[in-house]
Amino acid sequence: MARPRKMTLLQKLYLPEIIRGMMITLKFLFRKKSTLQYPEQKHNFPVGYRGVPRLILGKDGNERCVACKLCEVVCPPVAIYIEGEEFPDQDYRERRPKVFQIDFGRCINCGFCEEACPVEAIEMSQSVEIVGESREELIYQKDKLLEIPEDPRKLHLRGL
Repeated sequence: MARPRKMTLLQKLYLPEIIRGMMITLKFLFRKKSTLQYPEQKHNFPVGYRGVPRLILGKDGNERCVACKLCEVVCPPVAIYIEGEEFPDQDYRERRPKVFQIDFGRCINCGFCEEACPVEAIEMSQSVEIVGESREELIYQKDKLLEIPEDPRKLHLRGL
């Protein structure tokens, strides 16, 4: 069994290590700061950043969702709840969501709902500012999900 080596006087005083730690601190003290003054300054996320899911309206002004519930099934934290109903104009399509809600207290922004949707009715937005003072305020109903804004850079890329 190896015996531990005896410490020298400098090692017992810890002075060299304290000086080395202070040098590291001084090195970072004079670097450019990377603090963002939120909310006055907003972070520019790259196109394709997965913020929170949002519902999309079709060109006719109706929501695109057909209440197939695929996004509800594929959601890992079970944050999506959908109740379907018959669409009034059966010639247009059969179903629409009566209730569509996402619990952002549970949502992990994984994007599985976007990938599972067959009619591209849900997409990941650039919005990250979902706040609430209670759990109930973090549950967004269909009307609030339709109000989440689209990224203006996506509109520019599509030529709109």
